Amino acid sequence: MNSIAYYIVKPDDIKAIELIADWYLKEWNIPANTTIQRLTALPLESVPFQVMMTLDGLPIATGGLYNHIAQHDHEPYFKISGAWFTLMYTTNENRNRGYGALLCEKIKDLSKGFGLKEIFLFAYTGETLYKRLGWQEIARIRSKDRDIAVMETKLG
Repeated sequence: MNSIAYYIVKPDDIKAIELIADWYLKEWNIPANTTIQRLTALPLESVPFQVMMTLDGLPIATGGLYNHIAQHDHEPYFKISGAWFTLMYTTNENRNRGYGALLCEKIKDLSKGFGLKEIFLFAYTGETLYKRLGWQEIARIRSKDRDIAVMETKLG
């Protein structure tokens, strides 16, 4: 079947929000309550937003676009004004199958639909994926013992 669908997670979609919180806790050790609070406070139909990707009706990936990211609090360079693509997660069994690229393109399309001209991201993993998708490195910094590429894509 392999039917892919996307939807913007709404603040009252508790089942999806709890699943994302569980994914983020396991992947990056982000406390579940932090994710739940952030996602239940999202506005409707504007930036910031969180997208869920499903395959045959089952959630397999998520990512979001935010005006404030945690790195803003730790690294001055990240205070570039604009929207930041962040926290893209794909379930283990669905990694390396192109779903991350599809989700990234969907988030870029949604961002363009909200009138954005560019979006940013930081990457210490997945940098080759983003370059392949047309993202340009605009800086490289060292933060918390990580070599981080700060990237931008123009939405045209």
